[in-house]
Amino acid sequence: MKTTQRREGISLEYLVKKARQGDGHAFIELMEANKQNMYKVARSYFSNEEDIADAIQDTIESCYRSLPYLDKTEYFRTWLTRILINKCIDIIKKNKRERPVDVFPEQGEICMDLRHCEFEELMRSLDEKYRTILLLYYGEGFKISEIAQLLDMEENTVKTRLARGRQKFREVWSAESAAT
Repeated sequence: MKTTQRREGISLEYLVKKARQGDGHAFIELMEANKQNMYKVARSYFSNEEDIADAIQDTIESCYRSLPYLDKTEYFRTWLTRILINKCIDIIKKNKRERPVDVFPEQGEICMDLRHCEFEELMRSLDEKYRTILLLYYGEGFKISEIAQLLDMEENTVKTRLARGRQKFREVWSAESAAT
């Protein structure tokens, strides 16, 4: 397993270096490799697919323009996530309104796995400050120090929100389980 991770790490670093040198194909591969991660992070901010798509598109555009200025290629993923979070915040400010948590899927959108839908619904019921940290920690595998850097907050604040987010998730989950 470690060999696979090393190979993936090397190839990611290699792609970043090639993309920084202007290789368009390497940049496309980088975005393909990170599209699921970007979607998850944007989804933690929005339930509206159009806003998610806008945030990701704006992130890709900014990343493409700014990639030559990235100092350390090993921090690419953290750097990309920080850009995405900033783009999500920009969209929220631009819209100047909160997104409803209980938006129903548009026609044609079907959740293939009921348990996955229930999980997403539970996550959306949490306050954004807890949801984002839980997603970055459990969903994306970022360390507490990295999350603190990404969200520009103290590590102790991240730890506190992570603990409170876990507790609130447990409370919502227990209430849902008891109701069924």
